[in-house]
Amino acid sequence: MKIQTIAILTFLTFTNVIASEITTVKDIKSIDMDTLELTQEWDKRFPQSDKVEHSKITFHNRYGITLAADLYKPKNTQGRLAAIAVSGPYGAVKEQVSGRYAQILAERGFLTIAFDPSFYGESSGTPRYLTSPEISTEDFSAAVDYLTIRDDVDPERIGILGICGWGGFALNAAANDPRIKATVTSTMYDMSRVNANGYFDTMSADDRYRLREQLNAQRTEDYRNGSYERNGGVVDPVPEDAPLFVRQYHDYYKTARGYHRRSPNSNEGISKTSSLAFINMPLLTYIGEIRSAVLMVHGAEAHSRYFSEDAYKRLMGDNKELLIIPGANHVDLYDNLDVIPFDKIDEFFKEALKGK
Repeated sequence: MKIQTIAILTFLTFTNVIASEITTVKDIKSIDMDTLELTQEWDKRFPQSDKVEHSKITFHNRYGITLAADLYKPKNTQGRLAAIAVSGPYGAVKEQVSGRYAQILAERGFLTIAFDPSFYGESSGTPRYLTSPEISTEDFSAAVDYLTIRDDVDPERIGILGICGWGGFALNAAANDPRIKATVTSTMYDMSRVNANGYFDTMSADDRYRLREQLNAQRTEDYRNGSYERNGGVVDPVPEDAPLFVRQYHDYYKTARGYHRRSPNSNEGISKTSSLAFINMPLLTYIGEIRSAVLMVHGAEAHSRYFSEDAYKRLMGDNKELLIIPGANHVDLYDNLDVIPFDKIDEFFKEALKGK
């Protein structure tokens, strides 16, 4: 009798699990993803190439957020290509820096996508203008999901490229997602470190506590007002005593060189309370466990250079490389084609994604 009872309970448990799995699969397939109205005009901060095919695409992440992307594919290609997903900088949109990188790499033979992060640009997600260490990392793996099931992509030859703050998200994604076979970071920021410690690690525990007080007071105000206060983007006009790197950011985001109407940095910025999540969640905890190839690129004169140098010291294996560009500052690696080492990036991806 006991044996029969156990058998029945086991069967019921098994069938419940199966039913649960079926329901889960059904739910995933029936999610009503946001329908995005994507701009069809060429509104980017770089000229369109006649060497690649350009199209607008969407994909979704595990949170049901629909992401908008530009897809660049080299013309007159057949078969399955190596693919690269690109995003960044932090607070920028795909029409600025990531699209430039993606288009140039497509000219060199890769299928690429440059995507807007969750919560801003043409991507969906509410509240708007939020960033999250978890979801921003997830966006890279969601891009890999999308690329993996395309008929013109070799799923064993997918890489990612993260610029500025998205360099940190790229490293975090590479640590967590073995499907990513190669990672490039350009002018990388560790968003956890800079939010918790300030620039050049000048903040104390007391400073951090006061910052938490301010940000949580802002949460109260946001809740009371039913909206989220934004950080104002890149300061404009630039104060006379502003550090050089603030002036360099202004020269990109607030001038015709890089301004875009959908870019948080060019306009009213990210929500202020986004910083809270980064203070308590170190992004780069497990980067020492990345087994795939990594190339980190940074400017010698960049205020942010120490982020890449310190992260690189934590990487393990002989397939990791740090390239410091003489004379280059942080934003030079956004759009200065005389400085961005595309030959090296191309060579790195071709070697790392050559397949078996």
